[in-house]
Amino acid sequence: MNVKEVEQPPDPGTGGWVALVGAGPGDGGLLTVRAAELLGQAGLVVAAAHLADLARRYLSPAAQLTEPGDAAATAETLVQAARDGQLAVRLFGGDPLLNGAAAEAAACAEAGVRFEIVPGVPLATAVPAYAGIPLASEPNAELRVIHAAEISRVAYSPATLVVLGADAGPAELGKMLIAAGWPEATPFAITWDGTTSTQQTVTSTLGRIGPDLKAAGVSLANTRGPAIAVVGEAVNMRGTLSWFETKPLFGWRVLVPRTKEQAAVVSQRLREYGAVPEEVPTIAVEPPRTPQQMERAVKGLVTGRYQWVAFTSVNAVRAVRERFEEYGLDARAFAGVKVAAVGEQTSKALLDFGIRPDLVPEQDQSAEGLAAAWPPYDDVLDPINRVLLPRADIATETLLARLIEIGWEAEDVTAYRTVRAAPPPAPIREAIKGGGFDAVLFTSSSTVRNLVGIAGKPHAVTVIGVIGPQTAKTAAEFGLRVDVTAPQPSMAALVDAMAEYGAAVRAAAEEAGEPVRRPSERRRGARRRLR
Repeated sequence: MNVKEVEQPPDPGTGGWVALVGAGPGDGGLLTVRAAELLGQAGLVVAAAHLADLARRYLSPAAQLTEPGDAAATAETLVQAARDGQLAVRLFGGDPLLNGAAAEAAACAEAGVRFEIVPGVPLATAVPAYAGIPLASEPNAELRVIHAAEISRVAYSPATLVVLGADAGPAELGKMLIAAGWPEATPFAITWDGTTSTQQTVTSTLGRIGPDLKAAGVSLANTRGPAIAVVGEAVNMRGTLSWFETKPLFGWRVLVPRTKEQAAVVSQRLREYGAVPEEVPTIAVEPPRTPQQMERAVKGLVTGRYQWVAFTSVNAVRAVRERFEEYGLDARAFAGVKVAAVGEQTSKALLDFGIRPDLVPEQDQSAEGLAAAWPPYDDVLDPINRVLLPRADIATETLLARLIEIGWEAEDVTAYRTVRAAPPPAPIREAIKGGGFDAVLFTSSSTVRNLVGIAGKPHAVTVIGVIGPQTAKTAAEFGLRVDVTAPQPSMAALVDAMAEYGAAVRAAAEEAGEPVRRPSERRRGARRRLR
């Protein structure tokens, strides 16, 4: 007797599965730990275009990223990937169950595919929080969340009202709420692009939404992205609690012309101040053309040839470390050798390698400052008179000359070469020359020369920040007026100084009763002239 075989659903405890994941409201920092973990493990990620960049931060090289189709087609894609043994992640903006995930979850359940739902921070609560509006000032306060399409059916109450999809017609929302019995003087706030660097909030009352939006220069033609409105007395707290849009560099587009690795620390600090950093490499670091010098230097370190090693850049530390690792050596090979570092970033690179420097200049953290701080050779206290100086092929001669002058025998070794990077894409070049950037941070004279060489001079409205006097001098040679100079020669101090400048600009505008505008929003003028 033939027995008809019945296809059994896969065991939900084995094989592939589906995760329906919330990406949060827009700020990548609000992605949950679980969401990041699943994105890193996924074989397939289905995400809308505006979430793709966020997803790429966590994806493995082998993962596939695709956009969703309609609900049925997307569910079929997820189910098939799971049956093929993959972890398939469907990424939603905000919270998944507030954005249509229930249908895809039901499709997984019907197909017998294991699935997980990872909540995300919802826009309804995150955006008001970033706008400085408390949704409930008391534990029992009433809160109502609706969509703009339901506004005409909302009767007046003292509750705080959150309106999703408010971007379609803000002024009409006010009229419909007034018609439903809400007082014209009821406070109203609307926020576009909430939790992102382009967030913009306008406060008003139900009776004045149209005129106040016009006074703020806001119209449907010049806004983009979703908007969320808050109605009620809680809006009045924004003047006290606004914390995001009042960051000193909020929304500033800041150019960071360094190598990508070196720019990362600067960019992170800029983000903390509300800026939007854009990294444009101006130099590329390459190995020396002939490796023999470095090979002899490493051998000399191991055999006790040197009394000191002087590191004048993070790149020099990286070059020596890489050569050590090639030979199976580590920081123990520096036993008995004194180490000098030009500044705090180079010191940090050495500490990461397991080496604590013996000499770091306190004030002038440059090759000149290190030369000034270097002790003279003493034939009684110093058993060896040789100093190893691994550096770039274009490094200055100041330190080398000083070491020889005070009795040391310095061995100058090319540890790496610096070459000018390729020009950035045309839109970046146009933004640099046309005033599209609010500020640029120059961290060395070479970054000034190389940026101008590959992209042109920054526009007159762009705020120029430099790390120290020598960089300021080079900027002046190119006709740039320096607005900000770091009080100490460090990248952190430069970013902090730029933030102080931004805070002063904001305070001056507020004191004058004028709108706070970024430098790029000001009138375009002639190229900056020296005072």
